[in-house]
Amino acid sequence: MAENEGYIEEQEEEKILNETTMDVTDKKCPNCGATVTYDPATLAMTCEFCGYSRTIPRPESNSALEEIDFETAKIRANKDWGTKQKSIVCKMCGAESLYDEAMTAGVCPFCGSTSVMPVDSDEDIMAPGGVVPFEIPKEKAAQLFKTWLGHKIFTPSAAKKSCEADSFTGIYLPYWTYDSETTSSYDAQLGFEYKVKTKDGYETKVRWRRYTGIYEEFIDDQVVYASTKTKNPSIKAVSVFDFTKLKPYSPEYISGFAAERYTLGLDDGWTEAKGYIQSTLKSHLGSKLRSTYKADRVGTIKLSTAYDKVTFKYLLAPIWMSSFKFNGKVYNFVVNGQTGKVAGKAPISALRVAIAIILGIIAFIIVMSILNS
Repeated sequence: MAENEGYIEEQEEEKILNETTMDVTDKKCPNCGATVTYDPATLAMTCEFCGYSRTIPRPESNSALEEIDFETAKIRANKDWGTKQKSIVCKMCGAESLYDEAMTAGVCPFCGSTSVMPVDSDEDIMAPGGVVPFEIPKEKAAQLFKTWLGHKIFTPSAAKKSCEADSFTGIYLPYWTYDSETTSSYDAQLGFEYKVKTKDGYETKVRWRRYTGIYEEFIDDQVVYASTKTKNPSIKAVSVFDFTKLKPYSPEYISGFAAERYTLGLDDGWTEAKGYIQSTLKSHLGSKLRSTYKADRVGTIKLSTAYDKVTFKYLLAPIWMSSFKFNGKVYNFVVNGQTGKVAGKAPISALRVAIAIILGIIAFIIVMSILNS
C-alpha cells in the first residue's frame, strides 16, 4: 500500500510540473487564438493580430543564475528547455539550429541556404541557464543597418539610397561562461630605461631585471562562443554582450526565435577559456608589476597556473541576421540584438577605391616634399 501511495504522489508531482511548464510556454492568445511571441520593444509576450500583451513573469528578487560546478556538470546540468525542440542542420554551412516544435524552418538563418534538413533531437543537449533578451526590435535593426551602410565611404551612393534589408531572422547564440580562482607562479622580465650619451646626443637603453613570485586572481565570467560550425566573421564582430543584464532562462524569451545549438562542448570550451584567461592574467600581472616596481617596460611573462573552484553557465545571447541585394549580388549582415552593433559585407565601388588610392599617393608625395625641403 505504501508503494502505491508513493507512486500516486510521484504521479501528482509530475502532473504539477507538467502543468507549470504548460502555463509558462502557453503561446496562444486568449483573445483570438493566434500565436503570441516575445516582443523586444515591450519586453512582453504580444499578439500581433489583436494587440493582446502580457508581461513575462519575473523571477523572485533574490533569484540568481546558478553557477554550476564544472566537475559535476554532467550530473547537474539541466536539459529541460520548457518546450519541445526540433533541430535542423544546414547542408551548406553545417550550422545546427533549434526551434520550437511548432515553428517552420525552411531556410538556414546563418547563410540563407534552403538546403536544410531535420535531424533527430538529442536528449543530451543542455538547456541554457540564462538569456540575454532581445532589446533591439527588428524595425530598429533595419534603421541601424541603413545608418551603417550610409557610413561606408567605398559603397556606391546608389546602394545607400536603394538597398533595403530582407526579412530579419532573430537567433540566439550559445555561450559558455567560466568562473575560477587562479593561483599562478610567474617569471617576469621588467625593463628600466636609462640614457646614454653619444656623439649625436643621448640614446635610450633598457636594463632588464627578472622577477618571480605568486599571483592570485579570481576570474569572473570568462566568455566563450560555444560554436564550431559558424564561421561567419560578422557574427564574431558583433558578439559582445552585456552579461550583467542576464535573465534566468525562460522559454518565453526565445518564443518566435531560433537558437543555435552549441557544438563546442563544455570541456573544449574550458580549454579555450583557459587560453583567454592566460592572456588576461599576463595583462593584469604585467600592469601590477610595472606599477609596483616603477618599470618602464614589461617583457616576457611566463605563468604556471592552477585553477580551483571552477564553475560555469550556459547562456544564450541575441543577434538579428539579414541580407540585401545590389546589382544582382546578395550581401549578408548581422545586428547585435542587445547593443545594436552592425557588421557585414557592403558593396564596394572600384572607382571610389581608385580615387582614394590616388589621393593617398598625392598626399604622401606632398608630405615627403615638405619634409625634404
